[in-house]
Amino acid sequence: MSEIHCLLLRRDLSLPQAAPQWPDGVTVQPYSPEQAEAVHQLMHLGYLDGGGRVPALDTWRQAFETDAEYDPQLCLVARDGDGIIGVAQCWTSAYIKDLVVHPRARGQGLGRALLQQAFMLFAERREGFVDLRVLEGNLPARCLYESAGMHLVRRELLP
Repeated sequence: MSEIHCLLLRRDLSLPQAAPQWPDGVTVQPYSPEQAEAVHQLMHLGYLDGGGRVPALDTWRQAFETDAEYDPQLCLVARDGDGIIGVAQCWTSAYIKDLVVHPRARGQGLGRALLQQAFMLFAERREGFVDLRVLEGNLPARCLYESAGMHLVRRELLP
């Protein structure tokens, strides 16, 4: 069995922050519990492509909404006329837990806009940097993160 690694990436927030450029017709709002099922479905869909898995809805929701680092203002939910198409789930420790874009909305700059909005939120909270982890083999996500100014802190072996 081959080893699987993830990369810890970091963005220095002392650098100037670019304002997000949202795709046409996209609105962004903080997470609310009424969105749980749709957000969970999108997370599940995203994990199919990026590796890993999301627990069942009730388990995921309970863990998410009761986590000590949970702040709904730090969970960005993007939608268009057809529903939720993007989520950036962030923790109060200046950590981006998940960033998922629906396959039908990829390639339009939504992932970059969600990242930039998260960077701005953490900069407004006077955080020095923001971190995230990505599977080493998830090249599309790595390219996005690196092009948004994130750099490698360390490579970690997954258990």
